[in-house]
Amino acid sequence: MVFIKKSLIVIVMFFVVFTGYVLIDNRNTPNMTIRQKILKSIYPFLMWATKSADKNAKVLTNTTAMPEDPFYSLKDTLNNGKPIDFESLKGKKVLLVNTASDCGYTNQYADLQALHEKFKDQLVVIGFPANDFKEQEKANDDSIAEFCKVNFGVTFPLIKKSVVVKAENQNPVFKWLTDPKRNGWNGQAPSWNFSKYLINEKGQLTDYFDPSISPMGDEVLAAIKR
Repeated sequence: MVFIKKSLIVIVMFFVVFTGYVLIDNRNTPNMTIRQKILKSIYPFLMWATKSADKNAKVLTNTTAMPEDPFYSLKDTLNNGKPIDFESLKGKKVLLVNTASDCGYTNQYADLQALHEKFKDQLVVIGFPANDFKEQEKANDDSIAEFCKVNFGVTFPLIKKSVVVKAENQNPVFKWLTDPKRNGWNGQAPSWNFSKYLINEKGQLTDYFDPSISPMGDEVLAAIKR
């Protein structure tokens, strides 16, 4: 009986401390749901745990393969309805990331924004919101844009919400990214939200990074500086 009481006290204390931590950690995130606030607060632990367990931590690199179909022939539509022609990206590296607002990795929006600011003259970061993994992006384009701006200060471009996994209605850009016959070598589709694909200044797909690889991690930074 004493053991049970002590256990309950420990559980209550943990709950109180954790609740306080979440509230303090999210004092500047007014339009997040409770779930989103909790996920944001546990993000550092999630990254440590998944990478330590080698889960969602794959890195693929090929710096020699040339694409069969030019990357710069691709086009898409931004979440504000304006077209984006990838030919305008020539001469810069491009990081393409599938994103979601209700994911354990959602805090990577902050890291992507930091990356965007750090390499603003060398790198273009583009987010592709998608609802493909456990329906973790149910919002519409306007709500997604507001969520990203208010909570993470996102200023890099976001594409209209689409499908990024291999399917008949897969986003054309991700069809290119995941078809080795077109991009030259890679068939790896996103393993979860916040999978990352790096294109070099010549339009070659050079790297794939799983979600547990931070946008500001050594692997990504080294590839950008390569």
